[in-house]
Amino acid sequence: MNFSDIFSKIRKAQPRPEEAPTHWVKCDNCHSLMYYKEVEACFNVCPKCGYHMRLKATDRINLICDEDSFVEFDANLKPVDPLNFVDKKSYKKRITENKEKTGRTSSVICGEGKCNGQEIQLVVFDFGFMGGSLASVEGEKIVRAIKRAIEKRQALIIVSASGGARMQESTFSLMQMSKTSAALKLLDEARLPYISILTDPTMGGVSASFAWLGDLIIAEPGALIGFAGQRVIKQTIGADLPEGFQRAEFLLEHGLIDDIVPRSEHKKYISDMVKFLTNNKAMISKSEVTTPSEAGFELKLKTKG
Repeated sequence: MNFSDIFSKIRKAQPRPEEAPTHWVKCDNCHSLMYYKEVEACFNVCPKCGYHMRLKATDRINLICDEDSFVEFDANLKPVDPLNFVDKKSYKKRITENKEKTGRTSSVICGEGKCNGQEIQLVVFDFGFMGGSLASVEGEKIVRAIKRAIEKRQALIIVSASGGARMQESTFSLMQMSKTSAALKLLDEARLPYISILTDPTMGGVSASFAWLGDLIIAEPGALIGFAGQRVIKQTIGADLPEGFQRAEFLLEHGLIDDIVPRSEHKKYISDMVKFLTNNKAMISKSEVTTPSEAGFELKLKTKG
């Protein structure tokens, strides 16, 4: 035994970089180093340059909803592995790992709450769970939220943060695009507003379905929004892409979204728009709007799909 062996036993094990406390946050845009509480107080918006960092789903709910007003639904829904899918890891293993990381079994949190007193049905994507991917459970949760909105005559808010459809469920995942779109048609027929909020990133099958079907489509500053990735598009068309391509500002300039709203203004903006859209969509009398029964809703959904 040499001296190095002796000291290696005495020396306290050093934490790995990922285990070290993250008391400081570096902005990806201006590269400023800030104390984490300063950033959290601004809901993960850089106080130096206004850059919008990604926000946890639970923090997003606290941002939009009045204190203690949010009630979650369908938290017990869990994904299955219909294809016994395996890539580098099995799908079941990935679900288990993401549950341990986030404490949830899906990438969507659904529930109802109040936004400055306005009652809403809220759907928030958690990008931390498998990149916010859309699969069977997520699609079912969204449809159930739409059904509750129709039954309770409430506005629907969906906050998207997703890489797209979940490849581990293949066609089962892609089916959720048409399933959610068909359900939104029923919401429209009930004359109820749907506000779609696009955050960084909103890509793939999510952007190709319900994310673009809102009565009002808003985005956060600098959010990446599109279908295919920029590298894929560039390789396909064989040409350079315009500056700022697929960013919220580019989409607003070309008329693809309605507004860009800073995160600090979301709550007031949403409550004002819900009040405005609810009043205007309510021009049709309630006697003309029928609230479908559970069987009727499912039948209409199948017909629309």
